[in-house]
Amino acid sequence: MNSDAKTSTVADPVDQVLPTRELVLFGLQHVLVMAASPITAVFLVAQTLGFDAGLTVSIISATFLVCGIGSILQSLGPAGLGAKLPFVMVPGGAPIAIFIAIASQTDVQTAVGAVLMTGAFYFLALPVFRRLLRFFPPIVVGTMLLLVAVNLVKIYGGTITGKSGTEGFADPVNVGLALATIALTVIFSRVFTGTLQRISVMLGLVAGTLLAAALGRLDLTGVMAGPIIALPHLFPFGMPKFDIVASLPLIIFSIISMAEATGQTIATAEIVGRKGDAHAIVPRTIRADAVASILGGMLGTSLIITSGENVGIVRATGVRSRLVTAMAGVILVVIALIAPVSRLASLLPGPVIGGTAIIVFAIIGVIGIHVLSRVDLRGHGAMFTLASGLAMGLIPILVPGVYSQFPQWSQMILGNGLAMGTLTAAVVNALFQFSWPQIVQTKENTR
Repeated sequence: MNSDAKTSTVADPVDQVLPTRELVLFGLQHVLVMAASPITAVFLVAQTLGFDAGLTVSIISATFLVCGIGSILQSLGPAGLGAKLPFVMVPGGAPIAIFIAIASQTDVQTAVGAVLMTGAFYFLALPVFRRLLRFFPPIVVGTMLLLVAVNLVKIYGGTITGKSGTEGFADPVNVGLALATIALTVIFSRVFTGTLQRISVMLGLVAGTLLAAALGRLDLTGVMAGPIIALPHLFPFGMPKFDIVASLPLIIFSIISMAEATGQTIATAEIVGRKGDAHAIVPRTIRADAVASILGGMLGTSLIITSGENVGIVRATGVRSRLVTAMAGVILVVIALIAPVSRLASLLPGPVIGGTAIIVFAIIGVIGIHVLSRVDLRGHGAMFTLASGLAMGLIPILVPGVYSQFPQWSQMILGNGLAMGTLTAAVVNALFQFSWPQIVQTKENTR
């Protein structure tokens, strides 16, 4: 019998082997949803640092390549590198901002050196960080997922409206395209069954793109201009410079990144029904982040990190196989090497991508609510853990610039709502785990 004709039955859903056709379809769906992240990141760096068009295309290609290789590592987990979970890797938003800041204050070679040193620091810090994993119980993970959802919805909402104060801000046609994409995704999910239902997110994105084309909001000129094959260059900015002082902001952020990777690993392991202790998988996730970031630095990108963006797709589709995201990694590598495909991906309408992203990221919030539903929030400690985590996380997300008058080094931590909220929840939860009356009583008995 053809191996594609029948889905293999295995004990663990995350190891399920799907027919090749479904692997490609579901993998492509992951790619389409995450494609905006690397494209947006590279364009932001290119515009800020003044890259020419050729260098920009080369860095886009390199970013897709590293994201693809990293996704394959996380999905397959060879030699202890990767969680063996359905993860897709992307350039981190905060690392991009730090990369730009370092490059602006020094030069881009120093920023690349900072990426390489940060990748090495992951390995050095991991043995110490492993001892802290017990501070990430469900209430902390649930808080993190809610903050992930709010933060990503806010970020990708900007791809729909554009920048405030600019011409065309909140263009009704763009907003309408986003709302139509959301509506079409929901309709497809309700009307279709089987495989078509599972790719409803991709169908919604495709339908939204066709609608944008019909409204004249899709320009495909330039797709075939330039070379057909795109090969990323090693050290495209020249040899890196290593400055420990300039690199400190990115190195410090890596600790926050490890905390985020912890929550995402534990949450994803639960969603896909992975057996065993999810905390034991975390070091594998971080090692793959380190390898992908070092490779990215060599090819001119910033840190490449495990993303929570695709968790919403896993939950929405019910497809939990890690082989799907491994296929997504393969597709990303192909996109990286075939220049017209990469250029086509960069031309997807922002409002359509934004609409697709928002419905997927809102599902991440639903997952967070589900995780929190297992916690007794009537308890004094649980209530204040969640409240304090959301307070410290939502302030910088919803009130940009709230810490702008603080010292620069503190803004990096306080201004990252996801990191600040997660760390606050972990610390407050740990405080409430101590039995203070018992400690006081013990001291009195020893007098």
